[in-house]
Amino acid sequence: MSEFDAAEAAVQAALDAGARYADARVMHRRTESMSARNGEVESLSQDASSGLGVRALVGSGWGFFAVPNLEFGVSRDAGRRAAEIAAASALVGRDDSTLVPSEPVQGSWASECTVDPFTVSLADKGDLLVRATTTMRENGADIAEGQYQLWDTEKWFVSSEGHRIDQHIRESGAGIMSTAIGDDETQRRSYPAARGQYGTRGWEFVEEIDLESHAARVGSESRELLTAPMCPSGETTLILGAEQLALQIHESVGHAIELDRILGWEAAYAGTSWLDLAQLGSLKYGSPLMNITIDPSIPGALGSFGYDDEGTPATKRDAVREGIWVGVLAGRDSAAVAGLDYGGSVRADGWARLPMVRMTNVGLEPGPHTFDEIIAETDDGIFMETNRSWSIDDRRLNFQFGTEVGYEVKNGKLGRLLRNPTYTGIGPQFWSSMDMLSNETVAWGTPNCGKGQPGQTGHTGHPAAPARFQNVRVGVRA
Repeated sequence: MSEFDAAEAAVQAALDAGARYADARVMHRRTESMSARNGEVESLSQDASSGLGVRALVGSGWGFFAVPNLEFGVSRDAGRRAAEIAAASALVGRDDSTLVPSEPVQGSWASECTVDPFTVSLADKGDLLVRATTTMRENGADIAEGQYQLWDTEKWFVSSEGHRIDQHIRESGAGIMSTAIGDDETQRRSYPAARGQYGTRGWEFVEEIDLESHAARVGSESRELLTAPMCPSGETTLILGAEQLALQIHESVGHAIELDRILGWEAAYAGTSWLDLAQLGSLKYGSPLMNITIDPSIPGALGSFGYDDEGTPATKRDAVREGIWVGVLAGRDSAAVAGLDYGGSVRADGWARLPMVRMTNVGLEPGPHTFDEIIAETDDGIFMETNRSWSIDDRRLNFQFGTEVGYEVKNGKLGRLLRNPTYTGIGPQFWSSMDMLSNETVAWGTPNCGKGQPGQTGHTGHPAAPARFQNVRVGVRA
């Protein structure tokens, strides 16, 4: 029985059991990860999973049921059970739920992949991590770590409205980290980011990251930070590197514009949102340089796909335009409740999980400056890069971040290293202080975004470039 046949059997069974709408996703997923420490491979994990998940809508109630089996009878039973759960849920509902329209699509999509990562030998992958961690140890690291992660996901989606879509998404990424231990503290440097860099591409993406060529620098910088002066406290001009700004976007914009949070549907995992739908289209979120887009069609970015898990095609739209909040991350049901006419941001992290509103690629459009120009036009400030810690309140409004490294900026030039840099702020005030933004954009990948109960891990992308912010409080000590 084919994957499409199993999905269609489940959908038809849900309709036969009284559902007015149903959809089903079959997923096959392979994963692989390896880590190395101090010149030796430390762990290898490989996993595979397959199954079918069915959603059914009865009145105002949703039902979901999943099975690790694609046999005809099992698939039909899953559809029937989903409809029964939906009918029970409808007993405590009010008005019938509606869905914003989605044109039925029959199509295929695959992410870019030049080198299938699962065809690269484990020996070659392990040798890469061993060489990189050995080099870090030789250049100052007390603890030298490296890792890669791979995902290969195939999906087949069918809906009662006529969708019939298959997708093949391959994701790869890697990173290294050096820890130096001093008398009173430890210091860390990472490349290319605190958790590595990831994209919807093949092993060629890991090769382009080029871990080995950065290993010596990463090791030596972690050692240098042990004796660097402490980041000063006070208000100053702050310049953020692209990777840290990507996390700033993720935490203070991406989660805040998730429509289920705004509606109060998602409050259990790190809260709701400070945004009020009545202000959509008028609220000042930031400076005129702040142009944030939702774009799952960016080639190679980690939050990219052809169709979301409701069959809506990947479409670029604005979230913030010239500093004004204008768009949200939505699903077909939440958008209908909010009176909007678009979804397109619903995904699940596996066949056994209910799809929910998730970030796709949420990021800044390029600005008019270069990084060198930003530094040259700053008389007195601090440049911070590479995230080390983050904290943000349940409404995604008040935040404090720490980075691995800071640099003094004096008279238009980068100066000495600073250790333990931190900064804090309030979302709209912080974004309103952005007065320079680079055009050197990178789509940073975040493979560990948590949401939902049971918990789901989402893969998101965040295009970002270095930017400057005025009058930011830095050097906050816990």
